[in-house]
Amino acid sequence: MTIVETAFTPWASLAGGVLIGVAAAIMALLLGRVTGISGIAGALLQGSTWRQPGAWGWRLFFVIGLVAAPLLWRLVAPLPPVTMPSNPLVLGAAGLLVGFGTRLGSGCTSGHGVCGLSRLSWRSLAATLTFMAVGALTVFAARHVLG
Repeated sequence: MTIVETAFTPWASLAGGVLIGVAAAIMALLLGRVTGISGIAGALLQGSTWRQPGAWGWRLFFVIGLVAAPLLWRLVAPLPPVTMPSNPLVLGAAGLLVGFGTRLGSGCTSGHGVCGLSRLSWRSLAATLTFMAVGALTVFAARHVLG
């Protein structure tokens, strides 16, 4: 995917950010839970969650919503074309590393960056700064050192 600066959509970006914030606030107010995608999906996939009454239903609907949202958006506006800019093995390895990192860091960017920072968590601040720094270093290395 190529990012074109002239195609930046500030209003759509603002709307997306507001929707994420509202969804996180609703989750915290109604369920008392942090909206961390890796934690929600991980608990859904664990067998013990299925034996707890009410523990899996909201997680299942949350994940269905994540999958359904872009499909519903297609009714309003076209989605950008999906391209595979890298080797599928590299993407698979990257996905495994992200999964390992979310377990190691006790959460993902949504859990720490959105929910943790809004709760003024020092641990989430450290995690988010680490995510951003490693991301910036990775882009620098991929574009200027290796590429």
